[in-house]
Amino acid sequence: MPPVVPPFLIGLITAPLIKRVVKPLVRGIIKTSVGLTLEVRRAAIEAGEEIQDLTAEVAVEKLASSARTRRVKADGEVTAQGATAG
Repeated sequence: MPPVVPPFLIGLITAPLIKRVVKPLVRGIIKTSVGLTLEVRRAAIEAGEEIQDLTAEVAVEKLASSARTRRVKADGEVTAQGATAG
């Protein structure tokens, strides 16, 4: 019959070994998670900036277009009034 080793002795022997292996592993996992979080946050900020830029461009185009439309209408009315008056 083999000698019986109490479970607490096994724990005393394996605990430092597990600590040496698990601690760097957990640290690496946390480091990677934080890095990924920062990358996702940066990508989201860049996407938001792109959307704001596109929105500003479209607003400028829309305002320019409506200003041109108003000028054309105003010019058309002036010509129509000038034609009727003359």
